[in-house]
Order: sequence, then structure tokens, then C-alpha cells
Amino acid sequence: MQVTKNIYNVGVNDREVDLFEGQYIVPNGMAYNSYLIIDEKIALLDTVAQGFYNEWLKNIKDVLGDKKVDFLIVQHMEPDHSYNVMNFLKENPETKVVASSKAFIMMKNFFGEDFLDRQVVVGENSTLSLGERTLTFVTAPMVHWPEVIMTYDAKDQVVFSADGFGKFVALDADEEWACEARRYYFGIVGKYGAPVQTLLKKIGGLPIKTICPLHGPVLTENLGYYINLYNVWSSYQSEVDGTFIAYTSVYGNTKKVAMLLKDELEKRGEKVAISDLAREDMAECVEDAFKYSKLVLATTTYNGDIFPFMKTFIDALVERNYQNKRVGFIENGSWAPVAYKKMQAMLEKSKNLTFMEQVVTILSACSKDNLEQIGKLADQLLNK
Repeated sequence: MQVTKNIYNVGVNDREVDLFEGQYIVPNGMAYNSYLIIDEKIALLDTVAQGFYNEWLKNIKDVLGDKKVDFLIVQHMEPDHSYNVMNFLKENPETKVVASSKAFIMMKNFFGEDFLDRQVVVGENSTLSLGERTLTFVTAPMVHWPEVIMTYDAKDQVVFSADGFGKFVALDADEEWACEARRYYFGIVGKYGAPVQTLLKKIGGLPIKTICPLHGPVLTENLGYYINLYNVWSSYQSEVDGTFIAYTSVYGNTKKVAMLLKDELEKRGEKVAISDLAREDMAECVEDAFKYSKLVLATTTYNGDIFPFMKTFIDALVERNYQNKRVGFIENGSWAPVAYKKMQAMLEKSKNLTFMEQVVTILSACSKDNLEQIGKLADQLLNK
């Protein structure tokens, strides 16, 4: 795919993968992007995942013919991008390899080789001349690994953003950007909001016409939309003023009360989303918890603790620095309900959460008292 007159995406689509990074469902596959910049000297940015070496080489040859790559730029050492670094450099002994000092340490760990005789070590604001254009490197540690660099081409005003601005999808799929980009961000990058904020400040002053991520489509229009979403996500703001209700239910009684709260909130004009944590994609549930301004957790007391899917969900939120939300609780317990206290204790590790005083406590099945509690909880969530 031609990005600009002299920049090409020579990456591949993976339609065989079912779980990305061993955990994220990718029904529309995955793209592993790799870019060629053609000038007096030729730079190749990143490789592709295991199993795609020959297809990737064909894509490169289709663009270059018999021309050789002068520089292999390794922006990120995660194996879905770096797996074929060793293979390529073995077949191209004249190619120099450009990366951060930490990336070369990782190469030694991954491949037993750090290519000392042809290293070009770069850091913040390092440059690399290709002829008419000069590339500038931007360090992006912990977005989302410590060795990451991004690359800026001032001639065409292109940012090669490594895993930043990526999403789950193969490039031959047709789907809107935000949903799977959000799920990708909070699943993979979400813990590292502060480093992303630092990165946004670094690139904020650059004139940018195109963003080239290592996953998902090249972004060429309405770039302010994508950059603003990254700012919202990485500063832990809410995209939607509404409530996300996440529940688990054994015999349906907890679900019934969660649905009653949903109905009560919607009567008052609130936008509400609701998910069964045992049956829906956990990564999508995590995404919605960050997307909405309010969260309600509803679960049963289970073995003196909380239901396993709820525990997994809260762990995922806390791990990703969940914050700046209003949180309500629904608990169920036939003889000794403790779910509310357990859930709140887990969330107290997070910052800037406002817990609602009204807790809905179900003693086996929904009661008249529960109906009154639901109304009060709705009032508090809406700050009335």
C-alpha cells in the first residue's frame, strides 16, 4: 500500500490468529505493518510476526525490485514486530540496524546477537539522513515497552507511531476505528497513561499529515479526532457521561436487580450500558468501564469472597490505573453478604474514585427494600 509518493506499507494481514497476545479476541484478524521509505538511501521500519517472512519479503521486493535496504529501523522489540529482524539481517549483511540502546539489549536477549558491527544507536531527537529527507527519532518509553522509539519524517510530515494509535484489525476488514482502537488501547497500553501524555506533548508541536501505526490502518484524515481520543484515554477522562453496569449472576437474581437499576437510570435520561462478565468479552467490558463516567458493580458473595469473573474484572481495572469515576455497588448473599466490602477494598487501590453511600444488598432475591435502594442509588449516581 502506498502511503505517500515514496513511503509504502509492506506489512501483512493475519487472518489466522484467534487470540492476540494470547488473550484478546480478534474476530477481524490483525495487521502487522512494516514501512519502506525510499530516498537516496532506503529505510525499512520494523518487521512482521512469525510465519509471515516470505509474504513480507515479497511485498518488499514488489516495491524495491533489486534495490537493497540500507537501514532497518527497529522501533519496538515485541515479537509481533521484531520476530524477523534476525532473519532479515542474516540475508542482508550490508543493512545497518537502527534502534535504541535498550532495543539492542533486547536483541541480544531474543536472538543472542546485538549486531555490534552495524549498530546505529539513536535516542531523543537523534537524526538519520536518507538524502532529501532526514528522519528524527522520538523516544516513547513505556508506550508500551521501555525501548520504544517513534520516527518522524518532516518531508512528508509522517509520524511512524510504533504501537501507538494502533487497533485490532486486519487491513482488509472494513470497520470503524474507535471501538477496537479503544479496546486495544486499554487492554495493552492503558496502564501507561502518563508516558502517553508525555509522548503527546512531544509530538504536539510537529506538523503531521499522516500517522503510520504498526497495527491497523494508516491515519490520514481528521487526525485531531484520533489524537484527542488518545489524550482522553491517557488522561483517564470519560468519553461518555453515562453508567456502565457490570454484573455476574448465578441464578438470575443479581442480574434482575442490575436490570432494574438500568431501567431506573434510563427513565431519568441516563445513557446506560450493561454486561454479563461471565459471558461477554472481558476486554470489551474493561473498555466500557473506562469509556463511561460511572460504574456499577453487581455480584454475589462466593466462597466468602466475590464471584471469580468480577474479581478478574476489578483486577484488570486496578492494574490499568482506573480512576476519576463514580462507583456504585450491588451485592447478593443468602446468609453472609460480603461482596460489597470485598469489591470496594479492591478498588481502594485506585485514585479519585467516588463511592456511592447507598449499597443495594440482596438477600437471595429482590425485595421491596431493594426497589427503594435502587432508586436511592440512581439518585446518588446522578448526583441528585
